[in-house]
Amino acid sequence: MRKLLPFLLLTQLSYGMVRSGVSPIEKQALLDLYHNTLGTQWTVSWDLSNPVSEWSGVTVDKGHVVTLDLFNNNLSGTLPESIGALKHLKVLNLAFNSLQGALPQSIGALHQLEVLRLGKNRLTGTIPPNLGQLKELRVLDLFHNKLSGTIPTSLGLLNRLQVLQLSYNFLSGSIPQTLGELKALQRLELADNKLSGEVPQSIVGLDQLQMLALSDNRLSGSFPQELLRLPKLQLVQLQHNNFTADTATKRRTPTDLALFDYDGSDTLVEKRRFLQLHVSGNFGTADTKFEDVD
Repeated sequence: MRKLLPFLLLTQLSYGMVRSGVSPIEKQALLDLYHNTLGTQWTVSWDLSNPVSEWSGVTVDKGHVVTLDLFNNNLSGTLPESIGALKHLKVLNLAFNSLQGALPQSIGALHQLEVLRLGKNRLTGTIPPNLGQLKELRVLDLFHNKLSGTIPTSLGLLNRLQVLQLSYNFLSGSIPQTLGELKALQRLELADNKLSGEVPQSIVGLDQLQMLALSDNRLSGSFPQELLRLPKLQLVQLQHNNFTADTATKRRTPTDLALFDYDGSDTLVEKRRFLQLHVSGNFGTADTKFEDVD
């Protein structure tokens, strides 16, 4: 009989996985999210009697949850710490909802995560430094929340990161020198925060950078001229800072940039150029628009 007990337990667990499509631990993490964020009031809710693989926004592969995409789905509440149990997640997109509270520390344990989108919510607290452990991360979007504190230097460890969106928060302190290590970075959006100090010289080496949004901060000193000569750079926003008079804001707009917005620029001309750029579909805006990058 003793030999049968492990077999029966394993059989029960296997049956549970077949029926739900995932392990009980992963299913419970999803249920915690559902209950914490008023799942019955979501725009598209889950029928909990169905297998997990049939829940809207959930993708299951080989018995594990690999995608959780509830973008603009009327989630309201807090993120449960148990979300860190979804160890096989590659995409977590909960942007454009009404999530509140702090970012769970457990997100730093999602080591297979490639896309983390939590923008346009009401999240508070600081950015967990352990996000720097997400070595597969390509997109980190936390824009338009109520996050405070400094930008963790550990984000410089994300050597595959292509998009860093932290605009429209209450972040303070300086821009970390370590962001210059993000050699794959294409979009660096830090606008509308309370960042101060000089723009670090280290980001001059970001050869893949296409978009740089630093407007509406408290940045000072001389803006690194070399940044404007990066080969792929097309959009730069520097306005409403405290750069010194000899910075790029007092010089002629580089002709190879699609948009160069700075204090004293020809606002009408810049808006027309930016409108043409936006209509072409090449970029989302650096302020209130949102683009779901794969």
